Amino acid sequence: MLKVGIIGCGGIAERKHMPALATIKDVSMTAFCDISAERAGKMAEKFGAAGASGAAAYVDYREMLDAERLDVVHICSANSTHSEIAVAAMESGCHVMCEKPMARNYAEAKAMLDAHKRTGKKLTIGCQNRFRPDSLYLKKACDRGDLGEIYFAKAHAVRRRGVPTWGVFLNRELQGGGPLIDIGIHSLDLTLWLMNNYKVKSVTGSVFSKLKDQTETGNIFGDWNPEKFTVEDSAFGFIKMENGATVILECSWAINLLDEIEAKTTLAGTKAGADMNDGLRINSCDFGKLNILKPKLDVGRVPFYEGETQDPGILEAQSWINCVLNDTDPVVLPEQALVVSRILDAVYESSETGKTVEF
Repeated sequence: MLKVGIIGCGGIAERKHMPALATIKDVSMTAFCDISAERAGKMAEKFGAAGASGAAAYVDYREMLDAERLDVVHICSANSTHSEIAVAAMESGCHVMCEKPMARNYAEAKAMLDAHKRTGKKLTIGCQNRFRPDSLYLKKACDRGDLGEIYFAKAHAVRRRGVPTWGVFLNRELQGGGPLIDIGIHSLDLTLWLMNNYKVKSVTGSVFSKLKDQTETGNIFGDWNPEKFTVEDSAFGFIKMENGATVILECSWAINLLDEIEAKTTLAGTKAGADMNDGLRINSCDFGKLNILKPKLDVGRVPFYEGETQDPGILEAQSWINCVLNDTDPVVLPEQALVVSRILDAVYESSETGKTVEF
């Protein structure tokens, strides 16, 4: 039985990490930490291990790491704390699952990878979109060579008006950035993983804050406060790989575009192409005719029979726990996540300097 501690008991922990871990018989959530003692206590009561002693609640993660003999830690706190907590947890003997982004910037992410190598403890980043049925199907097709050489891609993370107005999402100091680091990371991670290409040559980026001063916003989460909106509202990247492949990254929380596409990718290869814009579509030319394949990914269920889950968050947690138990590599390797962090950093740097960032 793995003893798991949760650091950061907010929405992503309560809605994704803890319910997923609760489905795994080899896991016991024994410690919960949050800057709010009340919130940590509530989550300990809701998801904590049963028994005479129950689960413990903390407001200081250092105290939790010292007091509890944990096997695994899930980090769901503010981006600004990811690196510091992850390094401390690995040095205390814990394997670490860190919610995305890996960290606020490349330097902090690099410190996490260094700690992983130094301690021998496993480290992975929460990128659950790899575990969607369409992603898993397309990954198998790409790995089999169905698309041929993938030389062009688009990573989509576009919301028309979807600015998160709660917590610290709009705080650049605590978050490190806006939609680029929040949702752009998902589409970029998915794209590079499917291409199996992490060798970057250069990045050119543009970052905008064009709509944040509006007061009547039409935002799905309610109007934002312009004075607190210190991050970008949209960002774009042009990424060239060493082999010449090119990736266009587009992301926004607020932009005047009708096509809202989030956590999806478009791929163009020498044999076929693929996109996720209307379900998974694989396009090719067979016998001189253009065709589109739309795989049936909803396999259905037999009534009153519970088969294997297809929920991406649960599959992610199961895969992660299995890699800890079986001493195998996680699906999301920290080296891959570090490349994503470096690209995001480069988009910001290129926008600020007006120059292309060479890797």
